[in-house]
Amino acid sequence: MTTPLLEVKGLKAGYGRAEVLHGLDLQAAPGSVITVIGPNGAGKSTLLNALMGVLPAKGEVFFKGEDISRLSLEDRVMLGIALVPEKRELFGSMSVEDNLLLGGYRQVKLRSPNWKDQMEAVYQRFPRLRERRDQAAGTMSGGERQMLAVGRALMSKPELLMLDEPSLGLAPLIVKEILNAVDELRSTGVTILLVEQNARAALGVADYGYVLEMGAMALHGPAAELATDSRVIDTYLGAARKKD
Repeated sequence: MTTPLLEVKGLKAGYGRAEVLHGLDLQAAPGSVITVIGPNGAGKSTLLNALMGVLPAKGEVFFKGEDISRLSLEDRVMLGIALVPEKRELFGSMSVEDNLLLGGYRQVKLRSPNWKDQMEAVYQRFPRLRERRDQAAGTMSGGERQMLAVGRALMSKPELLMLDEPSLGLAPLIVKEILNAVDELRSTGVTILLVEQNARAALGVADYGYVLEMGAMALHGPAAELATDSRVIDTYLGAARKKD
């Protein structure tokens, strides 16, 4: 049996005395796309921040079979975990290319030869970034900034890429482009943990899904099965159709 790349057991996290996550269990197989869907306030972003080490958490987090629960954010980055946060957190006054170069921090620390070659791979995946390589990140459109945020994360050559609401605030065509990139990344061996409120889009690209409600996992299973589950359709997919 293949060891999960990511395994989470009994994860609890929150803000101050307010517990948001109530003992979550989750697994991600190597090279798979896992999605966590749920309404606003369910704890989706809290989950990613806890896994990244941004928030203190209780429980166990295993990466490639090793317990990383007590490791710092920087240590987790160095192991090959990358997070694209909901707000993207780009350096707006810096150029596209300089933002990408900053994303290569892990490869520089690892003294990887020819680490800048990864930039060409990012440009091939997102040609618009090449066209705007000298443009200030803060002057780009929302879709372009999302591409840059994903590209910057890919510069570290992560084994686990976590995406927080990548479709938020974007036009449908741009959402499709971003999710197509997620689907293509699967073939490169990168494991992806995708947090999304757009349930239909997320389940369409994922291998396995979790439904998070009020800090607890309400459902989980193969994404194709969740997409046909009456509870998911009534609560999430029906809402998605009304928005289209």
